[in-house]
Amino acid sequence: MSCFGGDPNFCPECGNVLPLPGAPDTITCPRCAFIIPVREIANQVITSSVVFNPLEPMVSTGESEEDSELKGPVIDRRCSRCNKEGMVYHTRQMRSADEGQTVFFTCIHCRYQEKEDS
Repeated sequence: MSCFGGDPNFCPECGNVLPLPGAPDTITCPRCAFIIPVREIANQVITSSVVFNPLEPMVSTGESEEDSELKGPVIDRRCSRCNKEGMVYHTRQMRSADEGQTVFFTCIHCRYQEKEDS
């Protein structure tokens, strides 16, 4: 008596995924060696479908690209151009993964940008 049933893609004994039919017109489960004659499932139609999530419209925050570069943590670092204190930073992986990230600093006063390789 089988424990599983209903789907011809799976073994009715152990639930394992069944391979494609072999040469002697049988399907043999690789896990439990259960044998199914191909003629038992020959007229069954197997269908599948893919359902995608609906696209959500992107909400524009109305920020310009210049304003977005000033978002992030403000640190006590002196700008080398205007000599004022206060810069925001972000990091990017510019080289291969086994090397350090590059840190970009942007002055909140004059928007001068400098980088530091780690």
